[in-house]
Amino acid sequence: MALYKEWTDMVVEFVKQHGEAAFWKEYGEVEKKIYTKLLASHDVSIKGKIENLAKEIDVTTIFYMGFLDGVNDSLEAPLDLEALEKDSEIDIKVNLEKLYFNMLDAKADYLYELPQWEGIFSKEKRKEIHTEWKNSKTVVNKNKVGRNDPCPCGSGKKYKQCCGKN
Repeated sequence: MALYKEWTDMVVEFVKQHGEAAFWKEYGEVEKKIYTKLLASHDVSIKGKIENLAKEIDVTTIFYMGFLDGVNDSLEAPLDLEALEKDSEIDIKVNLEKLYFNMLDAKADYLYELPQWEGIFSKEKRKEIHTEWKNSKTVVNKNKVGRNDPCPCGSGKKYKQCCGKN
């Protein structure tokens, strides 16, 4: 069975038995452990067999697969997760700016507030990435309806006399 399938099946079973909060509590600790080590080394490259990389950090290969699933969007070249096995060799490079951005997007404060980020990005750079993330969530309506324009609802009235009245 592919490692990715084992990971997703394990998550579903765990959530069924213990609940989603319990899963995130346990997985969050594993994730924090992995990211602490990765960020502390300042090495954005991860190379080796999945089972050996998991042993180095003292986590199961299934939880390491979860880490790979989570970090995949932050890699220079994403992995084909479904093709990975325990003995698969990986050679990946993490884009730290994308990683920080994606941690903000996931609302993973336990990860983007790790002290190891201070040695990677200055406070200003982290603030710049945070602002970029915030701006990506802001929707700007480019087609602003003027008060005297026809109402976009199709009533034929002026906007100020129809939907713009409230």
